[in-house]
Amino acid sequence: MKQQFIELVNARENNLKNVNLQIPKGKITVFTGVSGSGKSSIVFDTIAQEAGRQLNETYSNFTRLFLPKYSRPDIDEIQNLSTAIVVDQKRLGGNARSTLGTISDILPLFRVLFSRFAKPHLGFSNAYSFNDPSGMCPVCEGIGKVITLNVDAAIDWNKSLNEGAILLPGYSPGTYQWKSYAETGFFDNDKKIKDYTEEELQKLLYAEPEKVKMKSFGDFNATYEGIVVRFMRQNINREKEVSKKAMKQLEEFTTNTICHSCEGKRYNKNVLSSKIHDYSIYDVTALQLNELIDVLKTWEVPDAKPVIESIIERLTNLCEIGLGYMSLDRETATLSGGESQRVKMVKYLSSNLTGLLYIFDEPSTGLHPRDVYRLNDLLVKMRDKGNTVLVVEHDPDVIQIADHIVDVGPLAGSNGGNIMYSGDYPSLLQTDTLTARFLNKHSPINTNPRTVTEFYESRKSSLHNLKNVSLRVPKGVFTVVTGVAGSGKSTLVNEVFAKDFPDALQIDQNPIHTTSRSNAATFLGIMNGIRKAFADANEVDAGLFSYNSKGACPTCGGTGTVELNLSFMDKMETECSECQGNRYRQDVLEYLYKGKNIVEVMDMTVQEALDFFETKDIKAKLKSLEMVGLSYLTIGQPLSTLSGGECQRLKLAKELKAGGHIYILDEPTTGLHLSDISNILHIINEMVEKGNTVIVIEHNIEVIRQSDWIVDIGPQGGSEGGKILYEGPPAEIKQCEQSITAKYI
Repeated sequence: MKQQFIELVNARENNLKNVNLQIPKGKITVFTGVSGSGKSSIVFDTIAQEAGRQLNETYSNFTRLFLPKYSRPDIDEIQNLSTAIVVDQKRLGGNARSTLGTISDILPLFRVLFSRFAKPHLGFSNAYSFNDPSGMCPVCEGIGKVITLNVDAAIDWNKSLNEGAILLPGYSPGTYQWKSYAETGFFDNDKKIKDYTEEELQKLLYAEPEKVKMKSFGDFNATYEGIVVRFMRQNINREKEVSKKAMKQLEEFTTNTICHSCEGKRYNKNVLSSKIHDYSIYDVTALQLNELIDVLKTWEVPDAKPVIESIIERLTNLCEIGLGYMSLDRETATLSGGESQRVKMVKYLSSNLTGLLYIFDEPSTGLHPRDVYRLNDLLVKMRDKGNTVLVVEHDPDVIQIADHIVDVGPLAGSNGGNIMYSGDYPSLLQTDTLTARFLNKHSPINTNPRTVTEFYESRKSSLHNLKNVSLRVPKGVFTVVTGVAGSGKSTLVNEVFAKDFPDALQIDQNPIHTTSRSNAATFLGIMNGIRKAFADANEVDAGLFSYNSKGACPTCGGTGTVELNLSFMDKMETECSECQGNRYRQDVLEYLYKGKNIVEVMDMTVQEALDFFETKDIKAKLKSLEMVGLSYLTIGQPLSTLSGGECQRLKLAKELKAGGHIYILDEPTTGLHLSDISNILHIINEMVEKGNTVIVIEHNIEVIRQSDWIVDIGPQGGSEGGKILYEGPPAEIKQCEQSITAKYI
């Protein structure tokens, strides 16, 4: 059968330079190139966008009101498109009621199973749902946690009532609320709270309401209740909405704690007593996925065989993609971007549709090298079902399994947007593209690490799957924490160590809270300096140089676009005709600084702006952007257009300080081309040379090899992880037989 191609003719989206490209259908095509080269502009902003737009056009105008909106990409034409399914790295998020079990549709199958075969029988499947009143714990309403007063924040244990031991607002000595404790006669008002007996503490904090006579109130009977009981009644257990200001004040004094009624299990007592083979529905969701499969295989319930087999199939898919360390009760909000993407991938595995176009955004993110082959198997399975698979990826092991490779570059931003190579893997290695050069190059292990003398050490912890371990990090060197996904790296570093060393600067992958009005200049705090430079040079108000203030174009309000309401058709966003999309009033553009107006300045790249500005503060902050490899960004580029990896480096640039700090970086190579990894290593080493301690959670072998010290956690994920297998210089890890990381270094 003749090979078909998706054909792009003159693609110009973002930085693309009239790209013409043929992508083979029914194959795996991997797109490579440096961050910002134009890979995503081809795959997401052109192909996925147009596929979504054309699919939407097959629906009625009424139906389209409820569908996502897709604009037409800047391209002459695209031929032979298929329906596209985009599997991105956006975190699944969700609220406290969303778990791996609910999002993967495995929990509904368990509910059906228990409603038919559990004893005692409770009725319909919704009786086994913690999101339904008939199944949820009545105290926490199915959340498993309750908000309560944080006693340590509300009480100063070293003071007496007369000295102001109650720290809550409105409880200072002499106030009405204070008198309701101090004048009861229950307490010695000069006795420090830490010296109270167990009975006195119970009375002060948790006493249920009772009538008492108090001096200030004459013969009037007042109601006495413990501080925690009163706080909950007044602030938490009330129907009335609490204002944002009051809520912020309350947050200082509240804490989430496990529900005492259901012990965090979410279900009511009836549900927990209804079992199959001695397992309640909670018991099965709390098991690790690979253990749960073993348990289900022992269940002999003849009539339930089809449901049990369906559950086992879905669980096996999750395990095969490397998520066997998880449990179904894991909240989706706690999943990383890489984990979220893999959960989404599994949902499509059971689909029997063919001829689809699957698009993946760096699916190897968060995977240990040991698990990348599992991902590759999944991509191959999807292709072999008769689908076209497009992958944006930097991992050499994923690039290697591609049928076709498109290398975009040569560099980023305005220096990218060209196709450098299109063909198979062996031929790519013979070329001189940036990607080929780095695929052919391997860093040696660091055999001369920095000397280790002193350590920072966290408390021992058994949080999640940790096995009573502490993290020992050498001061003033570059430490990498390694281990397979789910081994306990993030728990030990981000939750245990960071809590014990609260001054540590954590730079993670969480997205920056952005709008289309925020940009690199506003984020780094140099926008005020730029506006002041224009204002001083022209002797006018600095507010004129802000499109969020006096300088905004009156037609579009400073957004650069206007929305056209076409009645029953899709609303259209179009460039504002008055400001031509530059967001400013026309008269503002007449004010110049060093021969350029504000729009021209905001269109400069970081590199150009460094040469243009002389102000020390502006130069220093732009220099930090250059240091983290973002010199190709324009200073006015909206933050909403940046990738996760770019956002992380932007946060790093903002936090770069002089010596004496602890930096925690969570997979800083995410979204980085092989050539940029040497740049990140250079930044890390510069930070260490300034006297900082740098801790990096990482899977990238190049980074691990170049570190001064490795802490390897494992050996596996979940319950089989949580142990420290090795701590020491990189060259010696190969002697640790239990370490999976050692085999790949």
